[in-house]
Amino acid sequence: MEAQIKHYENKLAYEMDPSDLFEALNNGEKIIVIDARRAFSYDEEHIPNAINIPHREMNEETTKHLDKEVLYVTYCTGIGCNASTKGALNMTKLGFKVKELIGGLEWWKIDGFATEGTKGVKQGLKIECAC
Repeated sequence: MEAQIKHYENKLAYEMDPSDLFEALNNGEKIIVIDARRAFSYDEEHIPNAINIPHREMNEETTKHLDKEVLYVTYCTGIGCNASTKGALNMTKLGFKVKELIGGLEWWKIDGFATEGTKGVKQGLKIECAC
């Protein structure tokens, strides 16, 4: 049973689902969302306020402006894409605190959250800053 408990604790330590991310962002938690896909995908549709750093371009130079004290949540298109996993691995190797978004952009939309971009889904729950 101890191994199983550790397994689930590890999953929660390294993964986040869309509803937890949405709630954390609305509560003003120090989280920066990273779209780990290529720029053309980000331009078409992304999670509001996410920044785009394709996993292939993550290195000390492209991340030097980022704060290592906040949590980064990486995502990609969905379960058929591993850019978020590669991005989470890269960011962790660079010394950042990272979680991976379960289900990526697809599950974000399935949960009813709005997106931005040229093909963004404007209807749905929106992240609102209370500051």
